[in-house]
Amino acid sequence: MNAIEAENLTRRFGDFTAVQDVSFTVAEGEIFAFLGPNGAGKTTTINMLCTLLRPTSGTARVGGYDVRRAPHAVRRNIGLVFQDPSLDDRLTAWQNLWFHAMLYDLPRGEFHRRARYLLDLVELMEHAHREVRTFSGGMKRRLEIARGLLHRPKVLFLDEPTLGLDPQTRRHIWEHIISLRDKEGSTIFFTTHYMDEAENADRIAIIDHGRIVALDTPENLKATIGGDVLLIRTSDDRIAAQRLKEMLHLEARLTGEGLLIEAKRADQLIPTVVNLFQNGQDSALTVYSVNLRRPSLDDVFIKLTGRALRDEEASPIDRMRLSSRLWRGSRR
Repeated sequence: MNAIEAENLTRRFGDFTAVQDVSFTVAEGEIFAFLGPNGAGKTTTINMLCTLLRPTSGTARVGGYDVRRAPHAVRRNIGLVFQDPSLDDRLTAWQNLWFHAMLYDLPRGEFHRRARYLLDLVELMEHAHREVRTFSGGMKRRLEIARGLLHRPKVLFLDEPTLGLDPQTRRHIWEHIISLRDKEGSTIFFTTHYMDEAENADRIAIIDHGRIVALDTPENLKATIGGDVLLIRTSDDRIAAQRLKEMLHLEARLTGEGLLIEAKRADQLIPTVVNLFQNGQDSALTVYSVNLRRPSLDDVFIKLTGRALRDEEASPIDRMRLSSRLWRGSRR
């Protein structure tokens, strides 16, 4: 049985389409990632699935319930960790969990068992009676995840769960998330614009400009590149790309980091390419660096969209403009 089913899910804000005909399924017990840049439609999608936003068209079922027809049943069966902090930092960790338990009408005895179990699982039991304002960012995130699982939801939604955290803390958070999934059996749906974070998923849907452009396992997505990745930086990448095509019949894509070439046994190409630039008719071209690596999800995103995901990172001003546009549209 699928924990989530979405078919042609669409959301418009006035004349702006945030999500367009999105369709996918998520199996029970699966970790499913929505990967894309800021403003791609990730949060809008998660808000529709969590009944915080009504779809303009299309259908979705979560935990077996229709998000339009049975929103209260959906809410009883999901846990949600918002992108922005939502804890009461003047309360202790235990009090935050107790308040959540009251909202879900969790019996006192069950609350005590679940709270101790989850706090121990996320390594916060010894801090249970400290005020949350004394917690680090990583500790707060772990508490929010424990809170989201307190009422035994069928699906846990995580919207950018490690946003703003340092890499070491992000890795630690994901160790806890995977451990919780294995022990609780919950389905986990998360959004992210971090490539390494998406690698934790069983399957990834890449979303761009409100549309899913690819959906598969991380390994299958990277296999679409079809070989190794060679990244070359020269004194004039445009001329270098032309010469590679003319002389070696190699297609090179211009990126913000240099020329990107996909090829099998790319290590054997390196001497030929360097020799072309150093001894050919373009001897004035200088090779600054040559980097060989296996394909990454960033390479997949570049192949699908023609640009690196990080090139699409929205600035604070961009995010304010988008939020303003969505707010105006939601009032129409």
